[in-house]
Amino acid sequence: MKKLKIAGIVLILFILYVIIGMLVPFVHMKSVSKINKSKIHTEAFYSTSDENGSDRAKIVSDNQEALDLRLDMIRKAKKEIVLSTFDIREGSSSDDIFSELLQASRRGVKVKILVDGLYGTLHMTGKDIFAAVGSEPNVEIRFYNTPNLLKPWTINGCLHDKYIVADHKYLLMGGRNMFDYFLGTHKGKSKGIDREILIVNHGSKDQGAVAQVRTYFKKVWNLKVCKTKFATCAKDTKEKEVKRLRSHAKELRIPDYDYQKITVPTKKTTLVTNPTTIYGKEPIVFETLKQLMLQANQKVFIHTPYAVFSKEMYEGIAQVKKQVPDTTMILNSIASGDNICASADYKKNRSEILDTGISLYEYMGRHSTHGKSLIIDDDIAIVGSYNFDCRSTYVDTETMLVVHGQEITKQLEEDFNGLKKRSLQVKKDGSYQKNKNMTESTMDGRKQGMIKVLSYIIQAFRYLA
Repeated sequence: MKKLKIAGIVLILFILYVIIGMLVPFVHMKSVSKINKSKIHTEAFYSTSDENGSDRAKIVSDNQEALDLRLDMIRKAKKEIVLSTFDIREGSSSDDIFSELLQASRRGVKVKILVDGLYGTLHMTGKDIFAAVGSEPNVEIRFYNTPNLLKPWTINGCLHDKYIVADHKYLLMGGRNMFDYFLGTHKGKSKGIDREILIVNHGSKDQGAVAQVRTYFKKVWNLKVCKTKFATCAKDTKEKEVKRLRSHAKELRIPDYDYQKITVPTKKTTLVTNPTTIYGKEPIVFETLKQLMLQANQKVFIHTPYAVFSKEMYEGIAQVKKQVPDTTMILNSIASGDNICASADYKKNRSEILDTGISLYEYMGRHSTHGKSLIIDDDIAIVGSYNFDCRSTYVDTETMLVVHGQEITKQLEEDFNGLKKRSLQVKKDGSYQKNKNMTESTMDGRKQGMIKVLSYIIQAFRYLA
């Protein structure tokens, strides 16, 4: 009995150790240092030339097109494919993508795949498809920061970057994770409404967004916290899975895209990233976006799935609204949102967001939106992985591509306007502006109850939401 009591005490102490260790390192939310703030020059994001740059671009919102583009990029690759994502899971889209990656590797293309360690451990470990392809001679899969319960301060720092690069030519970057919820067409299933930007480089391999992303990928890939996984696979398992995937590849009907026709010219493309440490970060992405928004002459339009603001973020958005009266934000309604913690925090703090003065719209569609993008005036389009929440601002790695160009900005604004039509504007008192073409989304009692309870609990941990 005494031994059981001691064991119970030890277990409680260990649980407390894990909880404290995973939370305390992130309590203090840093500000950008004077040195790093001085490195942000908003004029550098604009081209001073009348000539177009080396990059052409396209906004990609359709889930099936997002999958088809990946497959076509992989099929067209001749030397190297680099892929970074927060989350990969088994499913139809993964069968498609990994069958093509296998084919590419066997024709001599080097394939490097970087996945967040927490979600990679949860969703890839023990899955034959990843072991079989990952053990191919020309393929390497690494996890960024695999959590260790004995070192709980490693649990929260996640890789949130999401992009794929083929050779020095093609880049697809945005908010999509790599599984069926975001990729392909799957009847009867829920889906995430997301957005990416396709970049095609028509200049030298050292120019434009592709070169910048490749350099960034190499930096993260070589971090000590990135470890190789799936280096080996049982012979029988590998043979069976490789046979399945090669057969599947023969059945695929992949569109052959004419990238010149489907893209528009841009003036300049610039990659913005957060620090890559697994610990608390200076909010480089947020500060850069804020400085860019403050330079707007006409308007700012933000699309984010969630809004979980720190004090600094409230002040920053209020400052933008004061400088740029036409500042709008669209995000999921509490009912349509698929992130229950973020929705719960929004329920509690929506009035504070309204107090910043921005025009706030809530998306009321059937599915949840997951895109992360901004428009500044009529010539800056920004697309990437960054949510306007504390986790993206202070905890995770993030990538945002800033594109100077009127045609691509027009594409993004058309996409925004489509979401806006399926949204309701929130008035200062928290009620909705009447709209005969759109009704308020509703949620079942179970979700409503969970959000109500969580809206209070999450306040103690909102710096991780």
